[in-house]
Amino acid sequence: MNAQSNAPVIIIKRKKIIAASGHHGGAWKVAYADFVTAMMAFFMLMWLLNATTESQRKGIADYFSPTIPLARVSGGGNGAFGGDSVFTEDTLARNGTGAAVFAAAMQAGASSEDEDNLSEVESMLSGGGGESLVMDNAMKHILTRVTDEGLIIELFDLDDVALFEEGSATPTPMLKEIAKMMADVFGIVKNEVAVNGHIRSHPIVLAKNPVWDLSSARADQLRRMLEGAGFNTRRIQRVTGYADRKPAVANPMAVRNNRMELILLRSDK
Repeated sequence: MNAQSNAPVIIIKRKKIIAASGHHGGAWKVAYADFVTAMMAFFMLMWLLNATTESQRKGIADYFSPTIPLARVSGGGNGAFGGDSVFTEDTLARNGTGAAVFAAAMQAGASSEDEDNLSEVESMLSGGGGESLVMDNAMKHILTRVTDEGLIIELFDLDDVALFEEGSATPTPMLKEIAKMMADVFGIVKNEVAVNGHIRSHPIVLAKNPVWDLSSARADQLRRMLEGAGFNTRRIQRVTGYADRKPAVANPMAVRNNRMELILLRSDK
């Protein structure tokens, strides 16, 4: 018995092992959800870019621009230009003449009469949207911008709808509708008008390049259409063809370079 009391005490420790839960590694699910959301937004953006016109895209861009106040003359409206305005920064910035530059020019000495005339024409054009399918389609061909020379209204071809018959100065029904509308709009002011013609470059070198004659003929045809719609012929100060020398986009052969410009001149020009 004495021997048993001197025996070493054996202590057995049992560790409770808990199996790992299923929560480990869940961060990948969050990352995957973010990726799927980003891809959905990307494909939606691509779809919108394909489904909208240039004018509508500019209106959407103006709406989300924090530098443009959402007022009567701001972008993002639902007027004839789908949000475009002669006072919007994005539309006018194409030539480096945004709304801020326009306002500065007015403060620097441009007459209040010119300012009122440009604003009145802009309001008239913006108020024409939604009246008919023809009017809505016509507005897809129009952009406006303000320069030191005056208010420029640019009329341009779309990929599927041209303003003139191919290779000629024969106007399409769309241009006839636009010319009537421009004659009515210009009738509310007294500013003089200039007409400029531009066409795209040809993909090959021709023995007789028609760009000069054709751009001049189209500009003169638009002049005659305005006069035929009742516009005062004495207010037209010049009719000019610029051939393919001033492309609107980088690709000189792009259809977008087929365009006409109607310039509502300032009184001091």
